[in-house]
Amino acid sequence: MSRVSAETHEETEYRVSTLELFFDLVFVFTITQLTGTLAGDTSPLGFAQVVIMLCVILWMYFGYVWLTNAVAPNTTVRRLLLMGGMGGFLVIALAIPNAFGSAGIAFGVGYLIVNLVHSGLFISAGGPGSAAAMARLAPFNLGSAGLVFVGGFLPSTPRAVAWVAAVVLMIVSPYVNRRHGEFRIRSAHFVERHGLVVIVALGESIIAIGIGAAGLPINLQLVIAALLGLTLVYQLWWCYFGREQDVRAEHALATMSQSERARAALSAFGWAHAPILLGIVVLAVGVKKTIGHATEHLYLSGALALGGGAAIFLLGEIYFRARLKIGTNRWRIIALLAALATVPIGLWLAIAQVAALVVVFGALLAVEAKLRA
Repeated sequence: MSRVSAETHEETEYRVSTLELFFDLVFVFTITQLTGTLAGDTSPLGFAQVVIMLCVILWMYFGYVWLTNAVAPNTTVRRLLLMGGMGGFLVIALAIPNAFGSAGIAFGVGYLIVNLVHSGLFISAGGPGSAAAMARLAPFNLGSAGLVFVGGFLPSTPRAVAWVAAVVLMIVSPYVNRRHGEFRIRSAHFVERHGLVVIVALGESIIAIGIGAAGLPINLQLVIAALLGLTLVYQLWWCYFGREQDVRAEHALATMSQSERARAALSAFGWAHAPILLGIVVLAVGVKKTIGHATEHLYLSGALALGGGAAIFLLGEIYFRARLKIGTNRWRIIALLAALATVPIGLWLAIAQVAALVVVFGALLAVEAKLRA
């Protein structure tokens, strides 16, 4: 058996554990908190704060995906340490609504705990290659965690500066420390875990429909708005998972060398999935605002949340597919522009913009299905 086929077989046998699914339940809460925070303040400042927090959180959440990809949570000590990481994420989630206010310290403490558990477990049990690579990356991670921690004690504006600096350090660290190619990536587990987090985020969009409908009379208007919202969320699911895109992504990773796979994992599942998840969160805010005001006009922030959220999602999808070379993107680029073009429709009638987005995604998926056939 060749080296590539042997690695592929090994990866196929390594699936996501139930403990990792349990871990993701805490991440559901962070997505819910971010969505609620953005819904409460859709100003440019509120959006910027949510983006900063999401970037900070995703860096370490994805870090735990890399961790459990290398370190199976199959011993009591490892499980207890993962529980410690879950506790840190829970503190972060609780602090999100007022992270730029009185809860900044709690956010910083929670993030520091998450980081320490991640680095410690990775270095101690990650295996020769991954542990050595993590040992060189850990100072950068701890540096960013230190900025988040110290920023929690500062006033709002300096806190934002410190947290932005932490995000910048996260982004540049893989390129300053170019040994990340030594991380061993198990393709099946890696793709499955990222697919599950996309499902989690899409689930938040469904929850947003329910929250937006809470306390409203169940009439034809509400039912149509809710069904259109559900259809739109399903179309996002189809864009990500349809036509076995996740299977093709797994195959693309599996056929790469170890170093190429690590680089592709960083870009396709790190940099690309950040806008995918951000787009889902922003779109969920737009759907939530639409449900209760379906026959009214949206304010610019709500219309931008719908059209812009869809566009951000498609931007991440385009990069994801291009990086792994698993599909053409011409029609997705057109759909991205069409999604942004629906914003004026929302300023006229909320439900009409949701319907227009359903048409945009429906046309995209129909064209891609025809071309693939």
